[in-house]
Amino acid sequence: MNLSELQLDALTEVFNVGAGQAAANLSEIVGDEVRLSVPRIQFYDRTEINPGTLALADQRVGSVRQLFSGPFNLDASLLFKEERALEIVQEMIGSQVRVEDLVDFEQEAMCELGNIILNGCMSTIADVLQIELTSTLPEYTVAASDVVVGGLVSDMTQPVIMVLHIDLTIEKRQTHGYLVFLLSSGSLAELVVALDRFLGRI
Repeated sequence: MNLSELQLDALTEVFNVGAGQAAANLSEIVGDEVRLSVPRIQFYDRTEINPGTLALADQRVGSVRQLFSGPFNLDASLLFKEERALEIVQEMIGSQVRVEDLVDFEQEAMCELGNIILNGCMSTIADVLQIELTSTLPEYTVAASDVVVGGLVSDMTQPVIMVLHIDLTIEKRQTHGYLVFLLSSGSLAELVVALDRFLGRI
């Protein structure tokens, strides 16, 4: 299924609003300005995705994953290079913690970060589209990029992968992350239906 230019613009704007809310929530936690760039959305067949596609080749990657259910179902993941994830953890818990001790806080802090960004985006999208979505608790894993990305694309019932390229900036740090959403063909069709209803109300 191909989205029209109008539908793709609407989807980008909806995610942009969601990213803005997520940035505001994260700013309160780290006590500093957080900026998330305007998302750039691309659709892929699951067979087209590999670590190189996401500029994550030969890296260790931290992944926060949540499932969202409603009129359409999304398998959502937030991906960071591991060293960037630890930088974010340091910002969240305070720079007084030694770098070698950050791993002790990584699991909890990254689940909280994923909850803020993924839920911030999806709850705002649900409000804009006037739908209801429920979510599972976030799960965080760290592994080689081919293991993480291989796990994302292993589900053959989710043939469509929507990638949001997004830059997350905390103070003077420039941290790049990816939001990856897996959809079944049926869920993509339902997402388009919800988008068309939204456009019809404008």
